[in-house]
Amino acid sequence: MECAGRGSRTPCCGPPVRRCERCRAVAYCSLSHQISHRSVHKRECARLEQQMKRADILNEFPFTFNQESPQIQETRCSFLSNQGIHRLGMWMCECNCEPSAESSDDLRLITYWNLPSELCPCKGSSSPLPNRLTTWKDYYEWRCIPLYSPIALLLHWPLTLYWAIQLATLESLLPETSNELRIHYLGPEKELLQLAVFGELQALFPGVKMHIDLVGPAISHLRDGEKIELYTYAQCNEMDCGCKSTVEDHSCAITLQLHAGYYHDCYRELLKDSFPHIIIGPNAGLAAYTSWLPTLEIIKELKVAAIFSDYCEEASHLAASCISSITGSTPKIQIQINPFRHPLCVEQSALYVPCHSNCFLFGF
Repeated sequence: MECAGRGSRTPCCGPPVRRCERCRAVAYCSLSHQISHRSVHKRECARLEQQMKRADILNEFPFTFNQESPQIQETRCSFLSNQGIHRLGMWMCECNCEPSAESSDDLRLITYWNLPSELCPCKGSSSPLPNRLTTWKDYYEWRCIPLYSPIALLLHWPLTLYWAIQLATLESLLPETSNELRIHYLGPEKELLQLAVFGELQALFPGVKMHIDLVGPAISHLRDGEKIELYTYAQCNEMDCGCKSTVEDHSCAITLQLHAGYYHDCYRELLKDSFPHIIIGPNAGLAAYTSWLPTLEIIKELKVAAIFSDYCEEASHLAASCISSITGSTPKIQIQINPFRHPLCVEQSALYVPCHSNCFLFGF
């Protein structure tokens, strides 16, 4: 948590312990910083107050590991340690004591869940996909995974993509899924060390061949153009499990291709191969990074469905304003809670409002 008046003429004099009495969403290091920030904060205070009232809804999850570890939001490392997955494989990015995906020089695809088979989807589903999954509980029941499994921490990436496609289809921004789906996925970061989780899209979109172009500055130039084909699911840690002998099904592969740089700089090359059905921007931060402005202009010209997510409602509100200023209209998909958001709160947030990876969705 940082002082909301940080950047004032005087430096902060201590930790931000003085919270706004009305919204309770921001805090200050001193009375002087609170006074100097008042003209800015008065425009957002009522809105933040309403967002804080929805905090309980955002923290509602069916998982039993939330109930078992009430301090989980403060000690993510200890939670991962208790699960036996701290600093292992794809879990390395789930706490702050490991290097980011951008600084990692390891180009190997991590293909293990580091969990026993009962706690992860290492094989195809034994039952047909329901008409539409709408909650984590639906997904866990369908995949026969107990609610104490932490696998949702990784699976929120493919499940968010799944839900974004459902929303775009419901709003008639995307035609009904056929046997092929091409996605432009903008701004990946942590996902670059967790790419095998996208193999779960085989179960979520059975019979559909998916091609996902991941584009962003966090992708190393050493990986620019790299193609990864996922024919099977990420594997469990049991040597005698059937996932080790699964026959590859090339008819419904998930193809990932990495592209270094900003979308507005390389989209022409991408369009030479084919046109995307949908553009996805997870945890985008549209209002926080000016580099999004030319990209939004390009998306507007392409007239293709685009769905974004962000960590909190306030960031989503500011992002929706950016979209409106460029498109001249409000987003067709209004800001809404993502049922497949990350179960754990972000540990270091600038606000007291609940923040989760892929927490809110919106788009045009």
